[in-house]
Amino acid sequence: MVRILGLSAYYHDSAAALVVDGVATAAAQEERFSRKKHDSRFPQHAVRYCLESQGLTLADLDAVIYYEKPLLTFERLLETYLGAAPRGGRSFVAAMQVWLKEKLFLKTELKKQLKAVAESMGAEVELPELLFSEHHLSHAGAAFYPSPFESAAVLCMDGVGEWATTSAWLGEGSSLQPMWEINFPHSLGLLYSAFTYYCGFKVNSGEYKLMGLAPYGEPKYVDQIKDHLIDIKPDGTYRLDLSYFKFHRGFRMTGRKFHKLFGRPPRKGETELTQFHMDLAASIQVVTEEIVVKLARSLQQETGARNLCLSGGVALNCVANGKLLREGIFDQVWIQPASGDAGSALGAALVAWHQHFEKPRQVQSGDGMNGTYLGPRFENAEICSYLEQIKAPFHALEDRLLFERLAELLDQGKVIGWFNGAMEFGPRSLGGRSIIGDPRNQQMQSVMNLKIKYRESFRPFAPSVLEEEVSNQFELSSKSPYMLLVAPVKQSLCKPMTAEQEKLFGIDKLNIARSELPAITHVDYSARVQTVSPSTNPRYYNLIKSFQRRTGCPTVVNTSFNVRGEPIVCTPQDAYRCFMRTEMDVLVLENQLLLKEEQPAEERDERWMQEFELD
Repeated sequence: MVRILGLSAYYHDSAAALVVDGVATAAAQEERFSRKKHDSRFPQHAVRYCLESQGLTLADLDAVIYYEKPLLTFERLLETYLGAAPRGGRSFVAAMQVWLKEKLFLKTELKKQLKAVAESMGAEVELPELLFSEHHLSHAGAAFYPSPFESAAVLCMDGVGEWATTSAWLGEGSSLQPMWEINFPHSLGLLYSAFTYYCGFKVNSGEYKLMGLAPYGEPKYVDQIKDHLIDIKPDGTYRLDLSYFKFHRGFRMTGRKFHKLFGRPPRKGETELTQFHMDLAASIQVVTEEIVVKLARSLQQETGARNLCLSGGVALNCVANGKLLREGIFDQVWIQPASGDAGSALGAALVAWHQHFEKPRQVQSGDGMNGTYLGPRFENAEICSYLEQIKAPFHALEDRLLFERLAELLDQGKVIGWFNGAMEFGPRSLGGRSIIGDPRNQQMQSVMNLKIKYRESFRPFAPSVLEEEVSNQFELSSKSPYMLLVAPVKQSLCKPMTAEQEKLFGIDKLNIARSELPAITHVDYSARVQTVSPSTNPRYYNLIKSFQRRTGCPTVVNTSFNVRGEPIVCTPQDAYRCFMRTEMDVLVLENQLLLKEEQPAEERDERWMQEFELD
């Protein structure tokens, strides 16, 4: 038996993943334990969880592998800053302070941190072999090895690894062959992040907000972007005009020339979003989709492959993914649900299994991600003990009665915190740590955004739909278990807009019911779909099935169980805190049902909002 621990750390979204004989058995992001969103520190809690969940210590491991090669990244930084000198001097000094303190001697630092974890577990300090993958190889491994394909083309797109920003691979069996790559500073991910920054959102966390804002705008600036910022070739490869950007030599993403091109300085966070920002978001989304589709088409022509795997931060752009699927370039597309750097911890571990230990690959039925349910789980006895300790009133119900009661509560317009089974690995809540509601309720989106999540009103919500019912609710015939595809709502469910409504712009479009499922139908009649299978999450499936029996609707609203700025909840304690601090009506902790009106009023403390920095 070969046990491999994969690590991602020191940039953003630190994580650990454990692979045993080629199978992912545990994986989690550090933020879920530390409660600091996008925590970049060494994932000590995630490492402990991975080991303890399988009854292991570090001494039981055959290897630990880090997801990239830091010296290659250091080489890129030096070359980039030298090429830009004397500009970027302050940024260079700041970067070097971090590198000389920590990153340049990463092998020593990793050993020190692993030793500390071993000591904290009371185990003998016997460190296993320490390996290093490459950034885009880890992405490619995370994309191909867990996929359901024996062979596939692989496309990885992100901000930047050591040098690569976009890379193409051919996966066959246990082999991953590199084909070509686009190198820093030319980066689709960084281009999208530049617009994220310019529109007033945080880089490496606000890109999904930009994507959510896009349907409110018109793509008026596509030609401006293509004429000035990026040269897109017919095969999808591209080059940026670096004179408009500062990400390669400074603290900011955009420069004065960029601001002059669009006629104003960057928006400051939390200030008003205007039609201009919505139009910009729509424009960069169109450009991103064009590049992704062209790259995929070129890759298919080069390889003749019928299957495509995607990973890297750009692969979380589910609108582009939906367009790619509808283009029909490949027969099947599989997207790594933890496509960002956190998922590369798993990718690196699988690279070690297949390439370092030279083990053959067994393609798993469905895929190798176990529905992403790779995080901590909690038993009923443990939950009951906690609730009794804090004197929180609850009702313990067996599954059938619980699901019937929840269907009734959903039908009444109640918002429910749903804590079920193992925590998901990756940025999406998929029925393990979710907040759910009735998609037929027109007020549900604004209620959830403003009273539960405490976030911007424009942010859309996603539907969870019974797998067998997806084509009856959406223009989608394939499975979408990881909420990574946007598809149109079924035409028969849509409501046409009146002539007066058609004249509305921006956020004014928000409160118009566009379908019989208004809470999950975006302003362009689309939705980010999750299909729910009885094989991967039977309790979540049965809950939705009970709701369907009661209402005829096979879909619920699903959003992540957290408030703005907070990581998704991990433990029952996290869930109860979030429940009590928001206007959520109901909390379900496995088989324990808690009603807000029965909870002690003194627990509700508004000062908690200061705990989390806004994302």
